[in-house]
Amino acid sequence: MSVSIIVAFITGVLGPLLVLFIKNRLDKKSEKPDMVLETLKVSELIMSKIEHIKEEFKAERVWVAQFHNGGNFYPTGKSMAKFSIIYESVSSNVSSIQSNFHNIPVNLFSKSINQLLLNDTIEISDFKDETIATYGLKYIADDTGCKSAYLFGIKSIEGKFIGILGIDYTKRKTKLEDESVNNLLIQATSIGGVLMTHLSQ
Repeated sequence: MSVSIIVAFITGVLGPLLVLFIKNRLDKKSEKPDMVLETLKVSELIMSKIEHIKEEFKAERVWVAQFHNGGNFYPTGKSMAKFSIIYESVSSNVSSIQSNFHNIPVNLFSKSINQLLLNDTIEISDFKDETIATYGLKYIADDTGCKSAYLFGIKSIEGKFIGILGIDYTKRKTKLEDESVNNLLIQATSIGGVLMTHLSQ
């Protein structure tokens, strides 16, 4: 085969095929991910994590709340900070609280949210014990039948406060050991990583 035929083959056939191949690869990389598919994947991951937490720590209810923009103040137009419980796993015969915590203004829970912002955890082993700080959550515990609760701030790698992991005990008062609390802090960090991956796409 002569050199001119080889050159003609490369420029006439392989060249355009290579350009087409590279273009298709670049197009696939620039495509936006399917929002519904990505949301379902994240939901499956988070639900798997909180169900595991519920089983491992023998809780009756585990939930994840996320902060979001819930509209604007009038007349300034400034965004309103709100939160909603997005993910929840409950044991049988335990009431769900997810529908009760939707679009809640952050300022209604400023004591507890500020505590999580500064210290990452709230540990309430007994809501009836007057010596334990409840950060304004006692009346919620009365409404939801919660005897003990543990809350953990969910933060991004950069330290931005993006949500809350909550572990509720409704059947019995429960005092978690320091090792369990530290483990749950790690779980909250892991959930934060999953959420930030989804939010940054």
